[in-house]
Amino acid sequence: MTSAVNHFTHGLLTPVLAYVMSCMGSMLGLRLTAQAHASRGGTRARWLLGAAVSIGGTGIWVMHFIAMMGFDVEGTQIKYDVPLTAASAVVAIVVVGTGLFLVSYGRGRLPALLGGGLLTGLGVASMHYLGMYAMNMSAHVSYDRVVVATSVGIAVVAATVALWFTLRVKKPIWITAAALVMGVAVAGMHYTGMFAMHVTVDPEPGVVAGADALDFLVPLMTVISLITLTMLLMVILSPSEEELHEDAELVAKLELRRRTAQQQQFTYPAPMPRQRQMQARRR
Repeated sequence: MTSAVNHFTHGLLTPVLAYVMSCMGSMLGLRLTAQAHASRGGTRARWLLGAAVSIGGTGIWVMHFIAMMGFDVEGTQIKYDVPLTAASAVVAIVVVGTGLFLVSYGRGRLPALLGGGLLTGLGVASMHYLGMYAMNMSAHVSYDRVVVATSVGIAVVAATVALWFTLRVKKPIWITAAALVMGVAVAGMHYTGMFAMHVTVDPEPGVVAGADALDFLVPLMTVISLITLTMLLMVILSPSEEELHEDAELVAKLELRRRTAQQQQFTYPAPMPRQRQMQARRR
């Protein structure tokens, strides 16, 4: 029997909340990459890692599973394979991090941008379908290949645009606008991939193995969200890129004044004290 698949069991609650989380993760990730571009060495790498957790963890993975809370199949339970679901989170963070490092250390060159976008897009699509494969149901699942290919294409384009944003967007107003666009792209890829799924429930549903969403996904999403909030506080307390530039300019001016004073001292020796001048005349 063909099941009734419902992507919006709770109405607009899950898609709206998923979109908001995607925008928040993307916004923080863009802010972290701006901080990374103003830093050097190990500090730069740490900011990029934080951006990978924000975009990959919160902006993509948490968004995906919040949206999945509204997914339901009539006639069967839905449970989740714990290792596969956890692996999907790792995949999302790793591929986004790889793309960010490629683009950042590739200095924004076109090959690095396109290569990073392709790798990240394919990785995000892999995360999505791995997360869907982690769902256990007493049913047969198949996919429409054309719609799957469309969702992968959306993922690659969205990832490339997102990486371009990390290079160009630095001001808060543009970061907000870019995050809203990234949220639309991520949500669009997710629901396109979901509509590629066709489910046929088994005539005699059996016992479904795995963990319930509320018992497993909610705690995991809470942990990732708390990590994201911690990084948000770090960004708020850290100096902005403009402040870092101002500090660097101030240090440069002070260093220039010090060198100028030294040169003047060597060029025009300091006058001798009056006592020493009188002693020199007597000699």
